[in-house]
Amino acid sequence: MRRALRMFVRHKGALVGTALVLLFVAVAFTAPWIAPHDPLAQDLSARLLPPSSAHTLGTDDFGRDVLSRVLWGSRVSLRLGITAVLIALLVGGTIGLFAGYYGGWFDLLGMRFMDLMLAFPSILLAIVVVAILGPSLTNAMIAVGVMAVPQYARIVRASVLSVRGLEYVQAARALGATDLRILGRAILPNVLGPILVNASLGLATAVLEAAGLSFLGLGAQPPTPEWGSMLSQGRELVLIAPKSYAKITKPKDIGRKTIIAFGAGCTYRRCLENWLAKAKVVPDHVMVPAGIPRRAIDDMKEDPRPLHEFH
Repeated sequence: MRRALRMFVRHKGALVGTALVLLFVAVAFTAPWIAPHDPLAQDLSARLLPPSSAHTLGTDDFGRDVLSRVLWGSRVSLRLGITAVLIALLVGGTIGLFAGYYGGWFDLLGMRFMDLMLAFPSILLAIVVVAILGPSLTNAMIAVGVMAVPQYARIVRASVLSVRGLEYVQAARALGATDLRILGRAILPNVLGPILVNASLGLATAVLEAAGLSFLGLGAQPPTPEWGSMLSQGRELVLIAPKSYAKITKPKDIGRKTIIAFGAGCTYRRCLENWLAKAKVVPDHVMVPAGIPRRAIDDMKEDPRPLHEFH
């Protein structure tokens, strides 16, 4: 673990990315206290003002403070991204876990259905889901989550296939462990690397896809302060009020930096793989019946003989 941490500290890109992610999370949680104005308060006498000391990023066509709306928009984007990733991870991860472990007809039907979903462009699939459920922020979360289910299902399935035949899994099965215990305590901890990395990168993708839906009018509805809807509303004002450029550029710039920051997940994966490479192949939490010492399991790991030759 220390070696992985040292590797992480030496990687400048990972440090910068982590700092930006922490800054984004901190802004999202503290937006009610650091926002200078109410993001929903309208003042038509102060509409389309350029940046000034009273309004750092100016105001929109309803006189609302752009900076306050950007700060509050980070809360909406963070909640949306986390919810979408959790939906995709729980549904797709469960399908991939059972498909990779049991195989057979469940694996065949499950993966063919995932292939069918992958045949559609992701944004088109999200638009179909929102069109069925109706345009709203909650339905946008569901749509973005459903859109990412095949990706998580395939990643988890491939990871499970790579470890389900290893000796420690066979040892746990021979010692009487149930399938659920093997899946939860022997296989799942050893496939967390790709899952965590994909979740980190998927969070950035979820924020981007949700902003795209809101930009099209299928996500967050006015007057909710959301980056995509702010871009959609602001694009019409560029020619009318050029000095209010911050309304359309700042949400875009902050969103771009957020997506790049979450891209540091590739470094997280390298650090995690470095740590897992030093860990035991046989997890300490594999169930061992009474009377069989832990050393027997370790010997099975170190002995080159096949599992069936142990007596």
